[in-house]
Amino acid sequence: MFKKFSIIICAIAMLGMASCTTTINSARTEHFSSSAITMTIADLAVSPQKITYTYRPTDDVNRGGEANVINTAVRKALEANGGGDVLVEMQFTLKKSGKKNVTEVTVSGYPATYKNFRNANDEMLKSAVMMNSLQNNPEVRKKVLGIF
Repeated sequence: MFKKFSIIICAIAMLGMASCTTTINSARTEHFSSSAITMTIADLAVSPQKITYTYRPTDDVNRGGEANVINTAVRKALEANGGGDVLVEMQFTLKKSGKKNVTEVTVSGYPATYKNFRNANDEMLKSAVMMNSLQNNPEVRKKVLGIF
């Protein structure tokens, strides 16, 4: 009888020591067209030195998904190599455990910074609109470039 009682007491004590934690996070995103044209332009100064950085994400970063892991690795790589704005010709390699958890990501590319911010003139805007049309409209691409 005492043995059953002590097993029940141990089971209750173990359940009491195990805690359940619920974390609720929320985020709101707004969709915007990536082809938006602004009235400010800048030059991109790309470093001739290619960098490689290996990042081991925490569980918190992993919860955000693969894109979050890659973006965090790029940010950490830029911070560790002089604080650039973007990583040009970025390549990455993911190592996973299981189906979802990323254990390691290696990113490489050329760090670059935006410089010489200035207002765009009419000629620059027309050129940007044309490039946008070429990228996003197959019919315009066929007419202008002669691609079928």
